Amino acid sequence: MREDVDHHIADALSRPALVRLDSHTLCLRFETMKVASALEAVRFLLERGTIAHGDTLVDSSSGIYAHALALACHRYGLHCHIVASTTVDATLRTQLEILGATVEPMPPSASLKLDQSRRVARVREILRDHPRHHWMRQYHDDVHYRGYRPIADLVREHVDCQHLTVVGGVGTGASTGALTTFLRETHPSVELAGVQPFDSVTFGSEHVHDPEIIIAGIGSSIPFGNVDHTLYDTVHWFGFDAALAGSVALLREHAIFAGLSAGAAYLAARWEQKLDPDRHVVVLAPDTGHRYVDAAYSRHAEAPDPADLAPLQISALADMDLPWSRMDWNRADAPMPAIAAAS
Repeated sequence: MREDVDHHIADALSRPALVRLDSHTLCLRFETMKVASALEAVRFLLERGTIAHGDTLVDSSSGIYAHALALACHRYGLHCHIVASTTVDATLRTQLEILGATVEPMPPSASLKLDQSRRVARVREILRDHPRHHWMRQYHDDVHYRGYRPIADLVREHVDCQHLTVVGGVGTGASTGALTTFLRETHPSVELAGVQPFDSVTFGSEHVHDPEIIIAGIGSSIPFGNVDHTLYDTVHWFGFDAALAGSVALLREHAIFAGLSAGAAYLAARWEQKLDPDRHVVVLAPDTGHRYVDAAYSRHAEAPDPADLAPLQISALADMDLPWSRMDWNRADAPMPAIAAAS
């Protein structure tokens, strides 16, 4: 008799729930999206002999990847060390510690930029002192793309890919970028709309400051080596207020409780679909909304009405502004600050 069961929770978490929002919009709702990339990356590195059972894997994280890597290490009998952002809350830290990971929190920081730079510097110190540790390099190694191939196969089963746009947070590139890469193997016309926060160097929004930015994980103050900018057709930049509006709308209209990046992606997807009503849209919701309750969802009464929001359409990065900007990226190369610092 066939046994359709998972033998580790990480296997189950690597697959999204597929939720039909309307006839042209599908939401891929994950509890912890990066389990898909971490699990397959670790499996591949073990198979290739780069790492071995009992080794210690190390990386820095603002939360989602920390959980994913801890689960992958638990699944495959590896040790895990996380240099944790100030955005990692007590609930997640407790889970990580019980899973067997060692968690090294960064001290409070005046900015996410300083926090991120400190984390990467600390990882380098750890590797200097423990050369046998393996740095997973979630920000730079495209091994993290591999886990999204099964998700692309899943999307093909449920969506018309002939006229499709994927919408979601850019992050390290190993989510929207990876998913679209595999979808384009059979359907080159698939379009990709990336979501970014302001204050991020990845797509050139570092000159626009959002004082309330807490959209963790989808932008960066440092260059990401595994973001392929030439995959993206469109980029949407969101501030806190617009992302909150999208998150509250996603929960109110569809009962999907997800993070701020999912709310931003939801608004972006609605806009892309409005521009082309015949287009099918896949929205990525990479995590739940629990860690955003105090800082965001508790302020739901203040959230703007999405009907009152529209992106500022720009043709040059210098023209972007809060609360929401949109640009036709047209699969162009990375902006110079990202390239120069990355090299």
